[in-house]
Amino acid sequence: MDRTNMPDAYLLNDKTWAAIEPLLPTVYAGARRHDDRRIVSGIVHVLRSGCRWKDCPAVYGPSTTVYNRFNRWSGRGLWQGIFDALAGTVADDTRSIDSTSIKVQRSAAGREGGASEQAIGRSRGGRTTKIHGVADSQGRLFRFSLTAGNIADITAAHELAAKLPSNGCLIGDMGYDATNLRVDLAFRGTATVIPTNPTHKRQWYINQETYKDRNLIERVWCRIKDFRRIATRYDKLARNFASAVALAAVIIWWVD
Repeated sequence: MDRTNMPDAYLLNDKTWAAIEPLLPTVYAGARRHDDRRIVSGIVHVLRSGCRWKDCPAVYGPSTTVYNRFNRWSGRGLWQGIFDALAGTVADDTRSIDSTSIKVQRSAAGREGGASEQAIGRSRGGRTTKIHGVADSQGRLFRFSLTAGNIADITAAHELAAKLPSNGCLIGDMGYDATNLRVDLAFRGTATVIPTNPTHKRQWYINQETYKDRNLIERVWCRIKDFRRIATRYDKLARNFASAVALAAVIIWWVD
């Protein structure tokens, strides 16, 4: 690609593109496909800037092509697949779990199937979506899921924990204080570093030094919300919002 045709525009660098390109589809039907690097750069631009898809700068190609490529590949699970392929090599034994609530803009409502089907729920902050995630010891998001914003953290914890390697420890706040989660993880060889609710009769020991690493997942949320279409949800489809999270995580942590 001739970079001189993209002055002042964001373009995936050579190292980033070398990691992503082999994971893109190589077989497709229809007319000749627009340059993938330019289109994917346009998708990242929209996610970062928070602009409407139709306002994507023409330097990235037709805005309809940029959106259609994102939407079509989202439907095929491609963005999640890229994230899983690049993040799945983590051999880390210290992990931190937490969630963050995302405000849902009114344009994201009304999709067929209902709000709960699209991971949208009502909470004190209005309509929200929760991103539940696990960070490794280097502060990189390597597992995540979506729920409606009114779903308790512990509800999503079992599904996330089932996808973790069976070793090391899992650090969480008091919202993950549940005996069944502790027991499930213990059977899998994973220790829990989770404070006990003071009202509970049985108080579990935690290593206070290890617990300090819980802030790693908090830093993850700060960084990923630099992408404005993640800090506020505009996507009607949960699958598209999850794809945005996956692609942002790839760009932030898994290609450099």
